[in-house]
Amino acid sequence: MIKVTARQRIWRLLSKPFVFFSILMALKIYLARFVIFDGGHVWMPLATGIPSVWVAFCLVELLFHKRKLGAYLVVNLILTTVYFAVIMYYKYFGVIVTYHALQQVGQVTEVKSSVFSLLHPYFLLIYVDIVVLFILLLVSRNVRAWGRSLAVREPRSATAAVGVLSLAMCVASIYPYKDGMNEILQAQNMGILNYEAYVAFGASKDETIDSSKVTQEKIREIKGNEAKANPAYWGAAKGKNVIVIQLEAFQNFLIGLKLDGQEITPNLNRLASESLYFPHFYQQVGQGNTSDAEFVVNTSFYIPQHGAASQVYADKELPSMPKTFAENGYETATFHTNDVIFWNRKELYKALGFGKYYDKTFFGEEDPVMFGASDEVLYDKTAAKLGSMQQSGKPFYVQVISMSGHHPFNLPERKYKMKLPDKYEDTLVGDYIRAQNYADFALGQFIDKLKANGVWDNSLVVIYGDHQGLPVYSLTKYEKRLMREIYGREYEAPDMLNIPLIIKLPGQTEGKVLEQTGGQSDLFPTIANLAGISLADHIHFGQDILNETHNVLPQRYYLPSGSFINDKAVFVPGLDFKDGVVYPFGGGEAGKDLVTEEQYKNALELISMSDSYVESLPERK
Repeated sequence: MIKVTARQRIWRLLSKPFVFFSILMALKIYLARFVIFDGGHVWMPLATGIPSVWVAFCLVELLFHKRKLGAYLVVNLILTTVYFAVIMYYKYFGVIVTYHALQQVGQVTEVKSSVFSLLHPYFLLIYVDIVVLFILLLVSRNVRAWGRSLAVREPRSATAAVGVLSLAMCVASIYPYKDGMNEILQAQNMGILNYEAYVAFGASKDETIDSSKVTQEKIREIKGNEAKANPAYWGAAKGKNVIVIQLEAFQNFLIGLKLDGQEITPNLNRLASESLYFPHFYQQVGQGNTSDAEFVVNTSFYIPQHGAASQVYADKELPSMPKTFAENGYETATFHTNDVIFWNRKELYKALGFGKYYDKTFFGEEDPVMFGASDEVLYDKTAAKLGSMQQSGKPFYVQVISMSGHHPFNLPERKYKMKLPDKYEDTLVGDYIRAQNYADFALGQFIDKLKANGVWDNSLVVIYGDHQGLPVYSLTKYEKRLMREIYGREYEAPDMLNIPLIIKLPGQTEGKVLEQTGGQSDLFPTIANLAGISLADHIHFGQDILNETHNVLPQRYYLPSGSFINDKAVFVPGLDFKDGVVYPFGGGEAGKDLVTEEQYKNALELISMSDSYVESLPERK
């Protein structure tokens, strides 16, 4: 009788694919946990993560005993890719990616530089076992022999029992948190794979609202606003051109910022000092980023729960700013140096009702920066076109989309307009600041050209950022330290979401700082008021921030569901309102007295109302 040693028993156990691949997946679970949740409880990842892995492995044992190793390798690859996608998506958006993002796969080739910039080398460790096993299967007879030896059927009753028990553990992990609002906490408590299954089969968190009950009076009631009989600034730009400039990834902290005595945005600083400047203005975009900003600004609706607005809502007859201005005698157009097909903009622009669009075919490919011609080319050709449009005698409404400041901010050296302090070199923060310094330089040229051709003095000019450029979750510890030096405190969610808004009235020479909170959905009603155009019969979820001093801005995507911004802080829920977190403006002391549960409920209701209303709109013919 051959005596089996303890070492041999351990080796036999480890050589079983169920055990071997479980150990590999446990390591990947911990890697994802470390990157996304910054560590946390030691045993919780195994308690919530391994049962969902075992459900898949038990199916392999029951269905593929003859090709067991191949099946395990495929399942391992699929689960690994899920974890990898979750890690990469979180590093940019700060959310847990789900199957809904598959519709955006076609956009990845356009933003591949952004994707690769977020790829820390140690993330690739998650695929090391797959590469090593593949190589060993090619070169090692022993490994291939091991693979063939696995073609045995384990006791079906025991395998089924483990599978059922694992499934029960998955349900037990999901159930207590199924009604939670915060998706990140849900994924942390459920386990990532369990959360993915919950999202695929669970019900929507949004309340279903009868679209016929969505009225402007109801929206004003929820927001606590009243219709103004004689609103301030009414018609201040009546009959004038309207130029809306959307700055790529431009955050508010850049306004007035100096590094080693250098102004980062001298042109915007000067413009802000001569205009209406709103330092408490915030993004309201989601998965579509720039295209979402175009949608929100031009409709005053909120982004959809899943997907980019340009893809989800492009088939709708959208009430919009271009249509409204066209009905009041304006020409309308939009300018962007990228291909109009990107983010389905061709269809979005039809839905928004722009009279014309100017894209890559108009601007060409000269002087490329990021995905198209540089901002200098954008502004040069746009200024000339606006000059010719003004000669028609009709006012125009146009939107101009900059792009040279796009993530990952790899500005060509020929475009450098400043010298960074040494400590900022080779950092995302430094690259961002230098790219936005160039964006400001190009904008300054645009302003000069519009002044020279007579368009500037005859126009209302609105400038804002489309979305954040420096996600809190993308920064290294060193980069966070740099941001701490800039702010004089920790860089937090309110700072990340804070974008500038500058409104230059025709003939205005003296500036004014307005401290009220605003968001991108507020631009349509605000601009309409300045142009003297009534929106009395037009559903809009934003408000005229020149005439309202209180606001509630629902947030989606960059923050968990149920998050909102009010006049004092950003609120992020936990499982519900009671265990939420408050981030005060300016990094002050957090306190629940800065937000109310009523505001939380109102933000959720506004989101649901917007969803119901837009989905009820007729399809575009």
